[in-house]
Amino acid sequence: MRIKSYIISLLSLFITSVYGQKAVPVKPRILISTDIGGTDPDDNQSMTHLLMYSDKFEIEGLISSPSYGNGSKQEIIRMIDLYEKDLPKLQKHQSGFASPDYLRSITKQGYHGNVSFIGYSKATEGSNWIVKSAQKKSSQPLWILCWGGLEDLAQALHDAPEIQNKIKVYWIGGPNKKWSANSYAYIVANFPNLWFIENNSSYYGLFSKSDEPDSVVISNYYTNHIKDKSFLGKDFINYYKGEVKMGDTPSLLYMMDGDPNDPTRESWGCSFEKFNHSPRTVLDRTTTINDTIAYCSIMEMRFTVPKTKAKKESIGFWMEVPYGKTIQKWPGYYIGNDVYAIRYIPKKAEVLNYKLSSDIPEINGKTGALVATNLWPGKRSSKDYQLGSNWFTDKHDPDLYFGKIQGGKTISKWRDEILLDWSKRWEWLNE
Repeated sequence: MRIKSYIISLLSLFITSVYGQKAVPVKPRILISTDIGGTDPDDNQSMTHLLMYSDKFEIEGLISSPSYGNGSKQEIIRMIDLYEKDLPKLQKHQSGFASPDYLRSITKQGYHGNVSFIGYSKATEGSNWIVKSAQKKSSQPLWILCWGGLEDLAQALHDAPEIQNKIKVYWIGGPNKKWSANSYAYIVANFPNLWFIENNSSYYGLFSKSDEPDSVVISNYYTNHIKDKSFLGKDFINYYKGEVKMGDTPSLLYMMDGDPNDPTRESWGCSFEKFNHSPRTVLDRTTTINDTIAYCSIMEMRFTVPKTKAKKESIGFWMEVPYGKTIQKWPGYYIGNDVYAIRYIPKKAEVLNYKLSSDIPEINGKTGALVATNLWPGKRSSKDYQLGSNWFTDKHDPDLYFGKIQGGKTISKWRDEILLDWSKRWEWLNE
């Protein structure tokens, strides 16, 4: 018996050393806020991953929160329908998978689009569900995993500020932060003591080439492991031609590996460090090439137009930014006292050129430039948002950069183990 126990112990140590995965203290309560069906189909991939691992979580909400694009809760329901067809195969190997009917019952529609400068708008089915879930009596916090915009989270906090002590947030920022600048600013300004992980870049290490953030590594993973023998597998080929991106999956991996209350630990879902200020620059002019900020920092520009008669929070101008072969347009708002303002957050290191368009002569036609550097959160400013003791973000150690990706090595080193673990579940579906 001692020999058998010894062998089991050695095997356990071997598995831990190879896979790096550690036991989770308690099955976590999670609520997903996603822009699935919006601009980036990687949310569909991450939803597939979530459903295939639903036995690992107490899922309390699936909220459609598309800050941009046409995402809706119907897309979540469609994914649940596929999962329901594959569920019998999963249940042959593992118990505890979430009931499809239950998942449909907790799927809610959140806010469509961006909110104005104030950072919140009106309650939605999604924001109300966040409040209701957070207020449940439990000895465990509700983990809100944000895969898209923060509009519904900001609304929930505005409507029920007391929930800030009952929730913990893991947000995939980066491009989502760019779309959700006003809601993000509202949260950091008004809830500095919230428990919050802001993953702006580390997550890229799961799927990107080291020299090109937001790219997708080409592999034969679909052919070798996913295949087309299941409903979820047949659907997966529709996203990036079956190449694995899953940019939001690090939030799930984080909840599956070790104690989630310690963001500084090594984890399949990245490793983080504390930071106490969210960088913000405020100018009463357009920027020039001499203005430099860290990527994912808030650049706020304000323009005074005497004798303005606009309605507060109404759109007064647009910031037009080249994006590939297209132009992205970001709204600026009237904030009162004859002042119009806009927040812009660059998602990566870049040199940005832009122009402003407006019916207001004092603003129309203005141009500007901005340099975003590759180290977040970067230099301090007197206008920074001061944060409490429970804010965490990508590690800034140069040795942990995965090429251009800050903190990327905290997850890139686990990529093979993560995909190998997932392949076992695809084997169940491919039987």
